[in-house]
Amino acid sequence: MDALDLARWQFGVTTVYHFLFVPLTIGLGIFVAGLQTAWHRTGKEQYLKLTKFFGKLFLINFAMGVVTGIVQEFQFGMNWSEYSTFVGDVFGAPLAMEALLAFFMESTFLGLWIFGWDRLPKKVHLACIWAAAIGSNLSAYFILAANAWMKHPVGYEVVDGKARMTDLWAVLTNSTAVAQVPHVIAAAFIVAGGFVLAVSGYWLLKTRAPMWRSAARGALIMTAIAGAVVAGTGDMSAKLMYEQQPMKLASAEGLERDTAGAPFSVAPGIEIPNVLSFLATNDFNATIQGTEDLQKRFEQQFGPGDYRPDQTIVFWSFRVMIVFGMATAGLALLGLWLTRRRREVPSWLARALLFALPLPFAAVIAGWLLSEIGRQPWTVAGELLTASSVSPGVTLAEVAISLTVFTLLYGGLAIAEVVLLARHVRKGVEERQPTPEAQPLEPSLMY
Repeated sequence: MDALDLARWQFGVTTVYHFLFVPLTIGLGIFVAGLQTAWHRTGKEQYLKLTKFFGKLFLINFAMGVVTGIVQEFQFGMNWSEYSTFVGDVFGAPLAMEALLAFFMESTFLGLWIFGWDRLPKKVHLACIWAAAIGSNLSAYFILAANAWMKHPVGYEVVDGKARMTDLWAVLTNSTAVAQVPHVIAAAFIVAGGFVLAVSGYWLLKTRAPMWRSAARGALIMTAIAGAVVAGTGDMSAKLMYEQQPMKLASAEGLERDTAGAPFSVAPGIEIPNVLSFLATNDFNATIQGTEDLQKRFEQQFGPGDYRPDQTIVFWSFRVMIVFGMATAGLALLGLWLTRRRREVPSWLARALLFALPLPFAAVIAGWLLSEIGRQPWTVAGELLTASSVSPGVTLAEVAISLTVFTLLYGGLAIAEVVLLARHVRKGVEERQPTPEAQPLEPSLMY
């Protein structure tokens, strides 16, 4: 094992951990904004209670996401200086837009929302949470656009060994980003929906209060719609993968040789004929390139080396993403069907919603592994190998020390996150206290 191997482990561990919070923040912000909108339009007290309840969960998760995200910036400088040097001129624009526009917008209006209760007009206060939620989604867009460039670099030229941006619009409207952004954001809504359903299921097992049925119903709708979007954009991504990242597609299907009418591999030994060809090209008889044939072609194009990613991880992460994502969306559809006439949630369904909480998180993490490991051995497809991206002066011992420190730190943060969320969930909604104007005067002050 060398410094490169540990640097990759460190980046994977810290990024996966950070990505646990990102999708929940993206989806939960929109859900909280929807609850407050319902309260604003109907005046029903239950929506106000749910807004404040899930709003606190949103804030806890948002704060943890910010803390864990800071480490990503340090990693680029510590372990990946060659990568930073190569992509800096391209990444600078979308990352600056993410920080100066999206994150500032999100954090500023979130602060106004936190401290604006009973201080700002109701419409202005409502606008603040929507602005914060939109800022979260804008932030995701700019980050995903930068990530898409690594898979399908466009709008640039290489000058003196560095990538120089020539077309910002091409980077922001990269076809890979156009497919990836709605796919990831919809997946974030599934994560948030699964989280709300689990919390609602917990309370529906303890009480049949109408507010928890309303919360569950809203989360069921959001999760089901997001599931349909994920399926549609996933199909689009598969077709782009065939054109732009054929090695990833072949690895995800365990396809070794070029095959006409390629089968979709459900699992080792279980295949559906011609389906992969149709998913990739809309033609059941199309030829799909295999890893062995692609390896020979890449060696001719880029020189000696192994251009295949870890096929075991790519293969199984693809299936975990699909199965767990579909299971969450399917559970939401089942819940909608069961509550289509009556809004009562059966106890067995509430229990299923509670225990299904890990499924959407596992699905998005598996999707991230598929996305990033499937790009290997490149950090920038066709331009920069991962082995050429690591900082040349970093030793194995230095990476080991920072990996140990970050792992222990993140372990502590994980415990803090779980404790804070669980404590708030068990506490339940807070009863609204009467305002000072509504409180009766003490007798001694009435005379």
